[in-house]
Amino acid sequence: MARTATHLKMLLFSTWASMLLVLLAGFLPLVGTEPEGGAKSSSNTEPLPSPSGSNCSQLTLKLEFSSKVVEHEYIVAFTGYFSAKARSLYISSALRSTSDGDLEWHIVPRENPASDFPSDFELVHIRQASPSSLLTLEDHPYIKRVTPQRKVFRSLKYIPSPEPATPCNSTRGTQKWQSWQSSRPFRRTSLSLGSGFWHATGRHSSRRLLRAIPRHVAQILQADVLWQMGHTGSGVKVAVFDTGLSEKHPHFKNVKERTNWTNEKTLDDGLGHGTFVAGVIASMRECQGFAPDSELHIFRVFTNNQVSYTSWFLDAFNYAILKKIDVLNLSIGGPDFMDHPFVDKVWELTANRVIMVSAIGNDGPLYGTLNNPADQMDVIGVGGIDFEDNIARFSSRGMTTWELPGGYGRVKPDIVTYGSGVRGSGMKEGCRSLSGTSVASPVVAGAVTLLASTVLNRELVNPASMKQALIASARRLPGVNMFEQGHGKLDLIRAYQILNSYRPQASLSPSYIDLTECPYMWPYCSQPIYYGGMPTIVNVTILNGMGVTGRIVDKPIWQPYLPQNGDHIDVAVSYSPVLWPWAGYLAVSISVAKKAASWEGIAQGHVMVTVASPAENDSEVGGELTSTVKLPIKVKIVPTPPRSKRVLWDQYHNLRYPPGYFPRDNLRMKNDPLDWNGDHIHTNFRDMYQHLRSMGYFVEVLGAPITCFDASQYGTLLMVDSEEEYFPEEITKLRRDIDNGLSLIVFSDWYNTSVMRKVKFYDENTRQWWMPDTGGANVPALNDLISVWGMAFSDGLYEGDFTLADHDMYYASGCSIARFPEDGIVIAKNLKDQGLEVLKQETTVVEGVPILGLYQTPSDGGGRIALYGDSNCIDDSHRQKDCFWLLDALLQYTSYSMTPPSLSHSHSRVAPPTGAERPLPQRLEGNHLYRYSKVLEAHLGDPKPRPLPACPHLSWAKPQPVNETAPSNLWKHQKLLSVDLDKVALPNVRAYRPQVRPLSPGESGAWDIPGGNRGPDAFTLPFSLLL
Repeated sequence: MARTATHLKMLLFSTWASMLLVLLAGFLPLVGTEPEGGAKSSSNTEPLPSPSGSNCSQLTLKLEFSSKVVEHEYIVAFTGYFSAKARSLYISSALRSTSDGDLEWHIVPRENPASDFPSDFELVHIRQASPSSLLTLEDHPYIKRVTPQRKVFRSLKYIPSPEPATPCNSTRGTQKWQSWQSSRPFRRTSLSLGSGFWHATGRHSSRRLLRAIPRHVAQILQADVLWQMGHTGSGVKVAVFDTGLSEKHPHFKNVKERTNWTNEKTLDDGLGHGTFVAGVIASMRECQGFAPDSELHIFRVFTNNQVSYTSWFLDAFNYAILKKIDVLNLSIGGPDFMDHPFVDKVWELTANRVIMVSAIGNDGPLYGTLNNPADQMDVIGVGGIDFEDNIARFSSRGMTTWELPGGYGRVKPDIVTYGSGVRGSGMKEGCRSLSGTSVASPVVAGAVTLLASTVLNRELVNPASMKQALIASARRLPGVNMFEQGHGKLDLIRAYQILNSYRPQASLSPSYIDLTECPYMWPYCSQPIYYGGMPTIVNVTILNGMGVTGRIVDKPIWQPYLPQNGDHIDVAVSYSPVLWPWAGYLAVSISVAKKAASWEGIAQGHVMVTVASPAENDSEVGGELTSTVKLPIKVKIVPTPPRSKRVLWDQYHNLRYPPGYFPRDNLRMKNDPLDWNGDHIHTNFRDMYQHLRSMGYFVEVLGAPITCFDASQYGTLLMVDSEEEYFPEEITKLRRDIDNGLSLIVFSDWYNTSVMRKVKFYDENTRQWWMPDTGGANVPALNDLISVWGMAFSDGLYEGDFTLADHDMYYASGCSIARFPEDGIVIAKNLKDQGLEVLKQETTVVEGVPILGLYQTPSDGGGRIALYGDSNCIDDSHRQKDCFWLLDALLQYTSYSMTPPSLSHSHSRVAPPTGAERPLPQRLEGNHLYRYSKVLEAHLGDPKPRPLPACPHLSWAKPQPVNETAPSNLWKHQKLLSVDLDKVALPNVRAYRPQVRPLSPGESGAWDIPGGNRGPDAFTLPFSLLL
């Protein structure tokens, strides 16, 4: 799409976004978190002043968020861009048909730079709005949705040095629980000011940083090479969405525009963060940025009191499109990838050729913690490393969780760069050193801005081509997997080489599939494949540098290499029907052919994909550009393992946020109350998976109903933290499978309707109290599943430390066993009644709480069942003491019928409970689980099960064998983007020094080029460029 996008094209983009999101259930976009306590005031809104001078200050930033709805104000989103007059007419027309005859309303004026342009939303004040009047508004054909206006607070406090980390178990004491009744927590937050992560390291960890004058990040990444070639960002428009910038800051020479989207009458930065980000991108002195001559567009979207509104961001995004911004740095994020307006607007921005760079998140080292929008295919998601090239502990890890449970996540982050101890501009002058993925993000944004300025034909630069250049040129970090580093460390010079020899084309991320390459291809490389196993799914992203929209021509072709046993594997491919904007998916499923059931070895082949895009400058109507890419595949095959070694993980019955309120399994973790990490063996159960593999077990994932697997192939079905209901057919089949020898291990969690009501919070989108849709687990559904064997979990809620089989254990918000067969083994412990503490703030220790049960079913050849009431000890999210030893013991029991003596002869063994002491837990009346369930559907009265869906059926590609030899090393052999860097030389370098303002008194004129000041004739290329 040309940069001269018309109003009609903008309307078309908006319509496309709406169509693509029709299946997503989302909420109002937020730029701040809503923690416990609802609309509380900021604890500290006046930061310490930025130190002056050229010395680099080391600061830690502590942050609090809060939010509240703005009374009577609603954001009315339209299906396209309309003038102010048209928007007013549409709203008037809709409200005239409402039954509220005396409804008082008016459009709230928005006095900002976007006011004179068409917009896709309006801010409306409606007094005493009833649900019917809001529904009437949404019924209008040009109105997409109506959501309340929200006010967000950020509170920032500067302290001299980092505070020591709080121990994980520091909250075990008695707490007050009233603050659970709060506004919706854990939504999209500012990664630029993340608590405990956006801070200085407090020490220099790299030898090269001990120079008298430390090198700046731009020079460490060799930006000075491009500066001296005459490239300094000239002609590139870069937007910084943050806290503003002072008018006469000495570090900036080309601030093209400063716009204020807040209700304060100032454009200056009263906090310092916006200045820091802008400095990393475009500072011209002291702590130099990457692109000092770029056109800097400052969007002030937070007040000095750290307040913002949803409408401010939407207006600012629209204005960025109108101003034809080239690069946009966005340092906010959150787990809600179903956030309709926000994802809509990001897609629209990138469709209009805005290259968006966003921080991947500060929730590491846990896996499955990617933040949106950085986890989107069209956005450059940036992770952080330190100056020793170690992945920063705070940097979020992949995989994406959009695709669960049926599919598999994509590779993210896209790229990593320095995000720890990076120097940037102080609020008024001087420099400071800060850390966080929000620091890494402007490093990449600055590099992207500089790179864009080096390309003569700017039409070649778009969100896809820039990402292609970055990932193709990235330097892979040794010993780090792809869900930590993406494609590797930013390499500015190699990216320059690629961009300046670039031709529009499609590419793949990852560019090859090698299930033998460890550790980079973890988790794929951690387990070989075999006949009869669940298909291995690799979710590949298609990047389309030819145009904003594209398609797959015909079907991908599978070509096995006969000399490399490629005919021993079967491949199925599914893909995006439309590639928009700039990207799509290619899901590759790999299985072992029957003839290789007893074979061991390496098999190879490749998939050929042809992508077509409309030719934008083709005079012939209907002309297309095409690009064919090859996806090499290499796998290790082993003979099918014995049944006893095969464990099947039930992913299908795990639910997570978004879209529903699924609470954490550990109620102590009130600052992180939503279960949002995917509950997958490669995200928050990664350590458990690694342990099982080290013990020789083969772990597979079931992403379909229980009716869809052959139980005779598996020793144990592992159900952990299950929130979903069960189809009646699933219950029947599982009973039959266990009678025939399958074993079952269940790790449950708490479920108590009184506690669920207590931990409700106010949903400001619907102005209703939001109850959890389940507890930590769906205990009533689990009880339906296991009731035939006389088993059930209770609604008790317990926690405490204890010792079992000489192992220290911690029970975190678990339930107890209420009923168990009389000939089973039951272990009980003394635990604290956490439910009583939550409800009444009273502490009581309960003796003899049954927590573990083992049972051999009576049928001939029948399987075994093991129940445990808490999953936190195998969950990486908030695990304090692992119980992997217990899982080992239970698998020895279920897979080999070996009863651990430490359990069968334990002093804690008690008589199995009969269930007569208290009624079994019932489902919470009025719960909304059916809205998010794959099993339930709405029905008059209670929700009813849906019809059982058909099992997934893969259409295996017809092989087209080739008689050629495959490369042994796919990574080194693969030429991403068809560019051979050995043949791309740097042009002759001429001396260049960016223009600067007159020096401040006492300021050094050196640009800190290694070795001090050099004359034109003294410059030589860095050694790394000569390799």
